[in-house]
Amino acid sequence: MASTDKPESAYSSAPAGNDYSLFDFILRFLLFASSLVAVVVIATSKQTKTIGPIEREANFKNSPAFIYFLVAFSVSGLYSILTFLASISFLQKPDLKLKYLLHFLFWDALILGIIASATGAAGSVAYIGLKGDDHVNWNKVCNVFDKFCKHIAGSLAVALFGSVVTVLLIWLSAFSLHSRVPK
Repeated sequence: MASTDKPESAYSSAPAGNDYSLFDFILRFLLFASSLVAVVVIATSKQTKTIGPIEREANFKNSPAFIYFLVAFSVSGLYSILTFLASISFLQKPDLKLKYLLHFLFWDALILGIIASATGAAGSVAYIGLKGDDHVNWNKVCNVFDKFCKHIAGSLAVALFGSVVTVLLIWLSAFSLHSRVPK
C-alpha cells in the first residue's frame, strides 16, 4: 500500500550538517559596525589651517570621491541593518533561511561592488593627497592637513575591514547553499 507521507525535498530547508546562522548574524553586525564607523569618521574629517594670509579648509565635501564613499557606506549600513534583522529571524526560524539565502548572496555581492569601488575611489584621492603627483603638479596636502588625512586613513582602514566582512558573508552564503545540494 502506498504511503501518504510526502517525500522530503532534495533541497530541504532543514540545516544540513552545521548551521552557520550565528556566524552570519555576527558578520552582518560587523558589517553594520564597520559601515557606521566609516561614515562617522569620514563625516567628521574636517580641518582648517591658515596658509599665509588665506585660511583653507579640508573637508570630505570638497571631494566627489569622499562624498561617494560616504553615500556608499550609508547604503551599506542601511542594508546591513535590514539583513541583520532578517538574520535574527533566521535564528528564531531556521526554515526561512534557505528561501532568502540566494537573495542575500546576490545582494551581498552588489553591496561588495559598491563599497569596494567607493573605497578604491576614496583611496586614490587620499593617496594623491598623501604623495601628490609631480607630473601634473598636484601638491601633497597631508603634510599640512594631517588631522584630516588621519581621519580619511582611519575611515579607509575600517572600510577595507567592511569589504573583507562582506566577502566572508558571500562565501558563507555560497558555502551554506552548496552544503545543501545532495551529493
